[in-house]
Amino acid sequence: MTNNSAHKGHLYIISGPSGVGKSSLLKRLLANHSNLRFSVSTTTRQPRVGEQDGIDYNFVTQEQFLSDIDKDLFLEWAVVHDNYYGTSKTQIQTMTDSGLDVILDIDVQGSQNLMKKNIGGIYIFIAPPSIDELRKRLNGRGTDSADVIATRLKNAEKEMSFMDKYPNIVINDDLEEAYKKLENIIYGGGIK
Repeated sequence: MTNNSAHKGHLYIISGPSGVGKSSLLKRLLANHSNLRFSVSTTTRQPRVGEQDGIDYNFVTQEQFLSDIDKDLFLEWAVVHDNYYGTSKTQIQTMTDSGLDVILDIDVQGSQNLMKKNIGGIYIFIAPPSIDELRKRLNGRGTDSADVIATRLKNAEKEMSFMDKYPNIVINDDLEEAYKKLENIIYGGGIK
């Protein structure tokens, strides 16, 4: 698509372990900034209670996802927690061409794939204050089994080893302070 507007939107790539508070931070950011949009990822994961197809994720079968990979429809894709996740090229292009800023909430693998492809954007890592605090948050959500939580914690330790690859890091120790720092990175010129 051709961009007829004077301003092309920016791409913000946000990563961090499951349970770190990305959703809470991003929902608030999206509510407060009308030019900001959320990129709805495609996944083979089953919906959690309350999640809606096309709003939280585009839920597809593994067969459909693999077909979309073959058609080169994803900007990036990865297998996380035994499920496929990907970002639609067309969706991102359409939004940024129309002047909208877009947030991608993707895992470390996906973010690293974008970095390797030299996809321009602002890369931000949201981190917990500690693994123990992350364990408390995951248990407190009450949405996952003990086995799933154990897997997520193991993966979180691996994901946090990539934190130094991100030029922007937000430690979510206090939600209000983390929000202010994230907002400053995006809208206050605190970008690295």
